[in-house]
Amino acid sequence: MVSERSLEVLRVIVQDYVASREPVGSKSIVERHSFGVSAATIRNDMALLEEEELIAAPHTSSGRVPTDKGYRLFVDHLSEMRPLTTAQRTAIEAFLGESIDLDDVLARTVRLLSQLTNQVALVQYPSVSRSRIRHIELVSLAPHRLLSVLITDSGAVEQRVIELNAALTDQEIAEIRGAINGAAAGLSLPDATARLRQLPDALTERTRELVSPVASALLDQIAANRQERLVMAGAANLVRTETDFPGTITPVLEAIEEQVVLLRLFDEMAHDQHGVAVSIGRENAVLGLSEASILSSGYSAAGSDVARIGLLGPLRMDYSGNMAAVRAVARYLSRLLGD
Repeated sequence: MVSERSLEVLRVIVQDYVASREPVGSKSIVERHSFGVSAATIRNDMALLEEEELIAAPHTSSGRVPTDKGYRLFVDHLSEMRPLTTAQRTAIEAFLGESIDLDDVLARTVRLLSQLTNQVALVQYPSVSRSRIRHIELVSLAPHRLLSVLITDSGAVEQRVIELNAALTDQEIAEIRGAINGAAAGLSLPDATARLRQLPDALTERTRELVSPVASALLDQIAANRQERLVMAGAANLVRTETDFPGTITPVLEAIEEQVVLLRLFDEMAHDQHGVAVSIGRENAVLGLSEASILSSGYSAAGSDVARIGLLGPLRMDYSGNMAAVRAVARYLSRLLGD
Protein backbone atom coordinates (compact mmCIF):
# COMPACT_ATOMS: atom_id res chain seq x y z
CA MET A 1 0.00 0.00 0.00
CA VAL A 2 1.49 3.32 -1.11
CA SER A 3 1.18 6.12 1.44
CA GLU A 4 -0.07 9.64 0.68
CA ARG A 5 3.47 10.98 1.05
CA SER A 6 4.79 8.37 -1.36
CA LEU A 7 2.18 9.47 -3.90
CA GLU A 8 3.34 13.05 -3.46
CA VAL A 9 6.89 11.86 -4.05
CA LEU A 10 5.69 10.23 -7.26
CA ARG A 11 4.05 13.50 -8.29
CA VAL A 12 7.27 15.50 -7.91
CA ILE A 13 9.32 12.78 -9.62
CA VAL A 14 7.05 13.01 -12.66
CA GLN A 15 7.09 16.81 -12.67
CA ASP A 16 10.85 17.10 -12.16
CA TYR A 17 11.69 14.42 -14.71
CA VAL A 18 9.42 16.00 -17.35
CA ALA A 19 11.04 19.37 -16.70
CA SER A 20 14.69 18.24 -16.63
CA ARG A 21 14.87 14.93 -18.55
CA GLU A 22 17.23 13.80 -15.75
CA PRO A 23 16.51 10.90 -13.34
CA VAL A 24 15.31 12.25 -10.00
CA GLY A 25 17.09 11.34 -6.75
CA SER A 26 16.09 11.67 -3.10
CA LYS A 27 18.59 14.46 -2.47
CA SER A 28 17.16 16.68 -5.22
CA ILE A 29 13.62 16.03 -3.96
CA VAL A 30 14.56 17.20 -0.45
CA GLU A 31 16.31 20.27 -1.85
CA ARG A 32 13.55 21.30 -4.26
CA HIS A 33 10.41 20.38 -2.32
CA SER A 34 9.16 20.94 1.21
CA PHE A 35 8.42 17.47 2.52
CA GLY A 36 9.84 18.16 5.97
CA VAL A 37 11.56 14.75 6.14
CA SER A 38 15.09 13.49 5.58
CA ALA A 39 16.55 12.18 2.34
CA ALA A 40 16.61 8.72 3.92
CA THR A 41 12.83 8.86 4.44
CA ILE A 42 12.33 9.93 0.83
CA ARG A 43 14.54 7.01 -0.27
CA ASN A 44 12.23 4.66 1.62
CA ASP A 45 9.23 6.18 -0.14
CA MET A 46 10.98 5.76 -3.47
CA ALA A 47 11.72 2.13 -2.65
CA LEU A 48 8.00 1.55 -2.08
CA LEU A 49 7.19 3.23 -5.38
CA GLU A 50 9.74 1.03 -7.10
CA GLU A 51 8.23 -2.10 -5.56
CA GLU A 52 4.86 -1.01 -6.98
CA GLU A 53 6.54 -0.55 -10.41
CA LEU A 54 5.64 3.14 -10.47
CA ILE A 55 9.24 4.29 -10.88
CA ALA A 56 12.40 2.59 -12.13
CA ALA A 57 16.14 3.15 -12.35
CA PRO A 58 17.19 3.73 -15.98
CA HIS A 59 20.78 2.78 -15.12
CA THR A 60 23.01 2.43 -12.06
CA SER A 61 22.56 6.02 -10.84
CA SER A 62 20.54 6.79 -7.73
CA GLY A 63 17.93 8.67 -9.71
CA ARG A 64 14.56 7.25 -10.75
CA VAL A 65 12.16 7.92 -13.62
CA PRO A 66 8.41 7.24 -13.89
CA THR A 67 7.21 4.05 -15.54
CA ASP A 68 4.15 3.73 -17.76
CA LYS A 69 2.23 2.69 -14.66
CA GLY A 70 3.55 5.72 -12.77
CA TYR A 71 2.50 8.11 -15.53
CA ARG A 72 -0.95 6.50 -15.55
CA LEU A 73 -1.40 7.01 -11.82
CA PHE A 74 -0.18 10.58 -12.18
CA VAL A 75 -2.64 11.35 -14.98
CA ASP A 76 -5.59 9.66 -13.27
CA HIS A 77 -5.16 10.91 -9.71
CA LEU A 78 -2.19 13.20 -9.13
CA SER A 79 -2.10 15.73 -11.97
CA GLU A 80 -3.89 19.05 -11.88
CA MET A 81 -4.99 20.34 -15.26
CA ARG A 82 -3.18 23.62 -15.59
CA PRO A 83 -5.38 26.32 -17.17
CA LEU A 84 -4.12 28.21 -20.18
CA THR A 85 -3.00 31.77 -19.68
CA THR A 86 -5.07 34.71 -20.91
CA ALA A 87 -2.44 35.33 -23.60
CA GLN A 88 -2.70 31.74 -24.82
CA ARG A 89 -6.49 31.89 -24.99
CA THR A 90 -6.37 35.19 -26.84
CA ALA A 91 -3.89 33.72 -29.32
CA ILE A 92 -6.20 30.73 -29.95
CA GLU A 93 -9.19 32.94 -30.65
CA ALA A 94 -7.25 35.34 -32.87
CA PHE A 95 -5.50 32.66 -34.93
CA LEU A 96 -8.46 30.33 -35.45
CA GLY A 97 -10.88 33.22 -35.92
CA GLU A 98 -9.16 34.11 -39.19
CA SER A 99 -10.06 30.75 -40.79
CA ILE A 100 -11.96 30.88 -44.08
CA ASP A 101 -13.34 27.31 -44.35
CA LEU A 102 -13.20 23.89 -42.70
CA ASP A 103 -9.92 22.85 -44.35
CA ASP A 104 -8.31 26.10 -43.23
CA VAL A 105 -9.60 25.93 -39.66
CA LEU A 106 -8.34 22.35 -39.19
CA ALA A 107 -4.94 23.19 -40.67
CA ARG A 108 -4.68 26.21 -38.37
CA THR A 109 -5.82 24.12 -35.40
CA VAL A 110 -3.00 21.58 -35.64
CA ARG A 111 -0.38 24.25 -36.27
CA LEU A 112 -1.54 26.16 -33.20
CA LEU A 113 -1.78 23.10 -30.94
CA SER A 114 1.67 21.92 -32.01
CA GLN A 115 3.13 25.33 -31.20
CA LEU A 116 1.42 25.41 -27.79
CA THR A 117 2.64 21.96 -26.74
CA ASN A 118 5.75 21.13 -28.81
CA GLN A 119 4.18 17.79 -29.70
CA VAL A 120 2.70 16.28 -32.86
CA ALA A 121 -0.83 17.67 -33.16
CA LEU A 122 -3.63 15.69 -34.80
CA VAL A 123 -7.17 16.59 -35.77
CA GLN A 124 -9.66 14.25 -37.35
CA TYR A 125 -11.96 15.53 -40.08
CA PRO A 126 -15.61 15.52 -38.96
CA SER A 127 -16.78 11.94 -38.80
CA VAL A 128 -18.77 11.22 -41.94
CA SER A 129 -20.65 8.41 -40.22
CA ARG A 130 -22.43 11.03 -38.12
CA SER A 131 -22.49 13.89 -40.64
CA ARG A 132 -25.65 14.74 -42.57
CA ILE A 133 -26.06 16.30 -45.97
CA ARG A 134 -27.18 19.89 -45.64
CA HIS A 135 -27.43 20.67 -49.35
CA ILE A 136 -26.21 19.59 -52.77
CA GLU A 137 -25.70 22.41 -55.25
CA LEU A 138 -25.30 21.94 -59.00
CA VAL A 139 -23.66 24.68 -61.05
CA SER A 140 -23.39 24.67 -64.84
CA LEU A 141 -19.80 25.11 -66.02
CA ALA A 142 -20.36 24.25 -69.68
CA PRO A 143 -23.12 22.60 -71.75
CA HIS A 144 -21.81 19.11 -70.87
CA ARG A 145 -20.23 19.84 -67.48
CA LEU A 146 -21.60 20.43 -63.96
CA LEU A 147 -19.93 21.38 -60.70
CA SER A 148 -21.35 19.39 -57.79
CA VAL A 149 -20.96 21.00 -54.34
CA LEU A 150 -21.67 18.68 -51.40
CA ILE A 151 -22.23 20.51 -48.08
CA THR A 152 -22.61 18.66 -44.75
CA ASP A 153 -23.90 19.87 -41.40
CA SER A 154 -20.38 19.51 -39.95
CA GLY A 155 -19.12 22.25 -42.23
CA ALA A 156 -17.41 20.09 -44.84
CA VAL A 157 -17.66 21.35 -48.42
CA GLU A 158 -16.53 19.06 -51.24
CA GLN A 159 -16.62 19.92 -54.93
CA ARG A 160 -16.43 17.69 -57.99
CA VAL A 161 -16.78 18.23 -61.74
CA ILE A 162 -19.30 15.93 -63.45
CA GLU A 163 -18.98 15.22 -67.17
CA LEU A 164 -22.30 14.60 -68.97
CA ASN A 165 -23.18 12.94 -72.25
CA ALA A 166 -25.87 15.52 -73.09
CA ALA A 167 -26.23 19.25 -72.64
CA LEU A 168 -28.65 20.39 -69.89
CA THR A 169 -30.80 23.49 -69.74
CA ASP A 170 -31.06 25.62 -66.60
CA GLN A 171 -34.56 24.24 -66.05
CA GLU A 172 -33.30 20.65 -66.26
CA ILE A 173 -30.46 21.38 -63.83
CA ALA A 174 -32.99 22.87 -61.39
CA GLU A 175 -35.14 19.74 -61.77
CA ILE A 176 -32.19 17.47 -61.05
CA ARG A 177 -31.13 19.60 -58.09
CA GLY A 178 -34.63 19.41 -56.61
CA ALA A 179 -34.88 15.65 -57.05
CA ILE A 180 -31.47 14.98 -55.52
CA ASN A 181 -31.93 17.30 -52.53
CA GLY A 182 -35.42 15.92 -51.99
CA ALA A 183 -33.92 12.45 -51.72
CA ALA A 184 -30.68 13.14 -49.81
CA ALA A 185 -30.85 16.42 -47.86
CA GLY A 186 -30.97 15.91 -44.10
CA LEU A 187 -29.77 12.30 -44.27
CA SER A 188 -26.52 10.82 -43.02
CA LEU A 189 -24.03 9.96 -45.74
CA PRO A 190 -24.73 6.20 -45.49
CA ASP A 191 -28.50 6.78 -45.67
CA ALA A 192 -28.11 9.31 -48.50
CA THR A 193 -26.12 6.71 -50.44
CA ALA A 194 -28.99 4.23 -50.21
CA ARG A 195 -31.57 6.82 -51.23
CA LEU A 196 -29.57 8.04 -54.22
CA ARG A 197 -29.17 4.48 -55.46
CA GLN A 198 -32.95 4.06 -55.37
CA LEU A 199 -33.79 7.50 -56.73
CA PRO A 200 -33.72 6.85 -60.52
CA ASP A 201 -36.24 3.99 -60.17
CA ALA A 202 -38.79 6.38 -58.65
CA LEU A 203 -38.66 8.94 -61.49
CA THR A 204 -40.26 9.29 -64.87
CA GLU A 205 -38.26 8.02 -67.83
CA ARG A 206 -37.17 11.50 -68.96
CA THR A 207 -36.22 12.68 -65.47
CA ARG A 208 -34.42 9.39 -64.87
CA GLU A 209 -32.28 10.01 -67.93
CA LEU A 210 -31.29 13.40 -66.48
CA VAL A 211 -30.76 12.34 -62.87
CA SER A 212 -29.01 8.96 -63.27
CA PRO A 213 -25.54 10.19 -64.36
CA VAL A 214 -25.56 12.95 -61.75
CA ALA A 215 -26.69 10.57 -58.98
CA SER A 216 -23.99 8.09 -59.98
CA ALA A 217 -21.32 10.78 -59.77
CA LEU A 218 -22.66 11.90 -56.38
CA LEU A 219 -22.40 8.34 -55.06
CA ASP A 220 -18.70 8.35 -55.95
CA GLN A 221 -18.35 11.77 -54.31
CA ILE A 222 -19.98 10.59 -51.08
CA ALA A 223 -17.89 7.40 -51.03
CA ALA A 224 -14.72 9.46 -51.26
CA ASN A 225 -15.88 11.63 -48.35
CA ARG A 226 -16.53 8.60 -46.14
CA GLN A 227 -12.81 7.89 -45.83
CA GLU A 228 -11.60 9.06 -42.42
CA ARG A 229 -8.76 11.58 -42.54
CA LEU A 230 -6.34 13.24 -40.16
CA VAL A 231 -4.57 16.57 -40.41
CA MET A 232 -1.21 16.72 -38.62
CA ALA A 233 1.47 19.25 -37.72
CA GLY A 234 4.64 19.26 -35.66
CA ALA A 235 6.33 16.04 -36.81
CA ALA A 236 9.65 17.85 -36.42
CA ASN A 237 9.02 17.87 -32.65
CA LEU A 238 9.57 14.10 -32.65
CA VAL A 239 13.10 14.60 -33.98
CA ARG A 240 13.86 17.06 -31.19
CA THR A 241 12.67 14.53 -28.59
CA GLU A 242 14.04 11.39 -30.25
CA THR A 243 16.12 10.56 -27.18
CA ASP A 244 12.84 10.11 -25.29
CA PHE A 245 12.20 7.01 -27.41
CA PRO A 246 14.85 4.62 -26.02
CA GLY A 247 13.96 1.82 -28.43
CA THR A 248 13.10 3.17 -31.86
CA ILE A 249 11.01 6.03 -33.15
CA THR A 250 10.17 4.14 -36.35
CA PRO A 251 6.73 2.80 -35.28
CA VAL A 252 5.65 6.33 -34.35
CA LEU A 253 6.72 7.69 -37.73
CA GLU A 254 4.95 4.82 -39.48
CA ALA A 255 1.75 5.50 -37.52
CA ILE A 256 1.85 9.14 -38.61
CA GLU A 257 2.31 8.10 -42.22
CA GLU A 258 -0.35 5.39 -42.26
CA GLN A 259 -2.95 7.27 -40.13
CA VAL A 260 -5.17 4.18 -39.74
CA VAL A 261 -3.48 3.25 -36.44
CA LEU A 262 -4.10 6.70 -34.98
CA LEU A 263 -7.71 6.75 -36.22
CA ARG A 264 -8.26 3.39 -34.52
CA LEU A 265 -6.78 4.73 -31.28
CA PHE A 266 -8.99 7.81 -31.44
CA ASP A 267 -12.06 5.58 -31.78
CA GLU A 268 -11.08 3.39 -28.82
CA MET A 269 -10.01 6.04 -26.30
CA ALA A 270 -12.52 6.91 -23.56
CA HIS A 271 -12.69 10.45 -22.16
CA ASP A 272 -12.28 11.17 -18.44
CA GLN A 273 -14.26 13.63 -16.33
CA HIS A 274 -12.36 16.51 -17.95
CA GLY A 275 -13.35 15.44 -21.45
CA VAL A 276 -9.79 14.30 -22.26
CA ALA A 277 -8.54 10.79 -23.04
CA VAL A 278 -4.95 9.68 -22.43
CA SER A 279 -3.38 6.43 -23.64
CA ILE A 280 0.12 5.79 -22.28
CA GLY A 281 3.00 3.58 -23.37
CA ARG A 282 2.26 -0.11 -23.04
CA GLU A 283 -1.47 0.61 -23.31
CA ASN A 284 -0.68 1.21 -27.00
CA ALA A 285 1.54 -1.89 -27.40
CA VAL A 286 -0.95 -3.79 -29.56
CA LEU A 287 -0.68 -0.98 -32.11
CA GLY A 288 3.11 -0.78 -31.94
CA LEU A 289 3.25 2.50 -30.00
CA SER A 290 4.49 1.26 -26.63
CA GLU A 291 6.94 4.18 -26.31
CA ALA A 292 4.40 6.91 -27.08
CA SER A 293 1.49 8.64 -25.41
CA ILE A 294 -1.63 9.93 -27.14
CA LEU A 295 -4.00 12.56 -25.75
CA SER A 296 -7.36 13.38 -27.31
CA SER A 297 -10.56 15.31 -26.82
CA GLY A 298 -13.73 15.48 -28.86
CA TYR A 299 -14.94 18.50 -30.78
CA SER A 300 -18.40 19.00 -32.17
CA ALA A 301 -20.30 20.73 -34.93
CA ALA A 302 -24.03 21.17 -35.44
CA GLY A 303 -24.68 20.09 -31.84
CA SER A 304 -23.10 16.61 -31.94
CA ASP A 305 -19.66 15.12 -31.39
CA VAL A 306 -18.11 14.48 -34.76
CA ALA A 307 -14.38 13.93 -34.37
CA ARG A 308 -11.26 14.01 -32.19
CA ILE A 309 -8.36 16.37 -31.72
CA GLY A 310 -5.21 15.29 -29.96
CA LEU A 311 -1.47 15.03 -29.44
CA LEU A 312 1.14 12.34 -30.01
CA GLY A 313 4.46 12.38 -28.20
CA PRO A 314 6.87 10.51 -25.91
CA LEU A 315 5.98 9.21 -22.45
CA ARG A 316 7.96 12.10 -20.97
CA MET A 317 5.57 14.95 -21.66
CA ASP A 318 3.81 17.72 -19.76
CA TYR A 319 0.53 15.88 -19.28
CA SER A 320 -1.14 18.60 -17.20
CA GLY A 321 -0.37 21.40 -19.64
CA ASN A 322 -1.00 19.30 -22.75
CA MET A 323 -4.37 18.05 -21.49
CA ALA A 324 -5.44 21.62 -20.80
CA ALA A 325 -4.30 22.76 -24.26
CA VAL A 326 -6.12 19.94 -26.07
CA ARG A 327 -9.33 20.59 -24.15
CA ALA A 328 -9.21 24.35 -24.67
CA VAL A 329 -8.54 24.12 -28.41
CA ALA A 330 -11.26 21.45 -28.82
CA ARG A 331 -13.79 23.67 -27.08
CA TYR A 332 -12.93 26.70 -29.19
CA LEU A 333 -13.05 24.60 -32.35
CA SER A 334 -16.54 23.42 -31.37
CA ARG A 335 -17.70 27.00 -30.84
CA LEU A 336 -16.20 28.07 -34.15
CA LEU A 337 -17.85 25.27 -36.13
CA GLY A 338 -21.13 25.80 -34.30
CA ASP A 339 -21.41 29.46 -35.37
